[in-house]
Amino acid sequence: MGFLLKNIARKLDLMILLLLLILMTISIFCVYSATLIHPDLAGSHVRMMYFYGIGFAALFASLFFNYKTVLRFAPIYYAIGLGLLVFLYFKGDTINNSQGWFSLPGGLSFQPAELCKLLLILMLAFYLTKRNADTLGLFRDVLPMGIITLVPFILVLMQPDLGNSIGYVVIWAVMCWIGNLRYSHALIGLVLVAVVSVTALYSYVEHHDEVKQFMASKNKAYWLDRIDAVVLPDQASDKATYHMKRAVMAIGSGSLLGEGYLQGSSIHSGQVPYTYSDSIFVVIAEEFGFLGSSALLMLYLLLMYRMMIIAQKLKTKSGVYIIAGISAMLLFQIFENVGMLVGLMPITGITLPFISYGGTSLLINMLSIGLVLNIYIYDDSIE
Repeated sequence: MGFLLKNIARKLDLMILLLLLILMTISIFCVYSATLIHPDLAGSHVRMMYFYGIGFAALFASLFFNYKTVLRFAPIYYAIGLGLLVFLYFKGDTINNSQGWFSLPGGLSFQPAELCKLLLILMLAFYLTKRNADTLGLFRDVLPMGIITLVPFILVLMQPDLGNSIGYVVIWAVMCWIGNLRYSHALIGLVLVAVVSVTALYSYVEHHDEVKQFMASKNKAYWLDRIDAVVLPDQASDKATYHMKRAVMAIGSGSLLGEGYLQGSSIHSGQVPYTYSDSIFVVIAEEFGFLGSSALLMLYLLLMYRMMIIAQKLKTKSGVYIIAGISAMLLFQIFENVGMLVGLMPITGITLPFISYGGTSLLINMLSIGLVLNIYIYDDSIE
């Protein structure tokens, strides 16, 4: 045990821990500001402290288990994750039109879609490690990895949860690339994505009314509201564009230096929905301005940089695969969350990593960072 503790202390990346502490501080202050005018959310910043305490405890606990041993059981974890996603359709709670949560004691909730992102990363890393091929074959490797990803993608999309389901595809694409995907196959994939995207967009615009009627018959019309807000803003209803327009206005009003902490006019008048969770970036942008927003993005960049530094030092491919998947997961969440609030992406229920209020997403992100630190500690150890 003494040797293990010395090895952990010697190889622990203190810069990553410092970045997490800074992000924790930002999160707690922003959640407090966002919930100040909502009596029903009073104390959310205190609960966020508890969530971070649990998250740090989970992170440090994960350092005592060799990731190579964990990776051996990835198929079992993956199967358990799929089981949880299926079980949601029988016992899941519906929040914001998405049946994606389990109720827990103490008024807490658990979202399996968040957990399954990490389990998918482990499963794809397990597959790539077992294959140990110089390059990935289209039908031998890329297609099986696609099927592994497709199952949770469909289950989460049906909840419906567009943000997390797209995140699975991003993880798959990045891990295929890191797994040494052939350039020709990557080019074919990009061409197919471009053709399908352009065709789908053209068909959607040309047959918008028919699509809208069909989705309304399935009680899924709110899906189109989010898409219309980006694709057809002039034709979208006020309800469809309300969230995005208010977010853009609030971010713009922050200007260079912001309106000041606890002084955000849009936030404290209740004009922007979900400022404590999905829209918390608006709090930073309005109260701390462009400089505050840029500082937050710089912190994310530093975190990604430290993870890439660790990946470059590794001797085993399995660790590189896992870090690539975790980096893809976090980068997509950041891009999607910020993008949807500035009008570049459809509004989805995806959180801003380490900042948004929420226990499940924070715990999974903290475990993910713990896994990155774990990989560096045990990289040269025997399985």
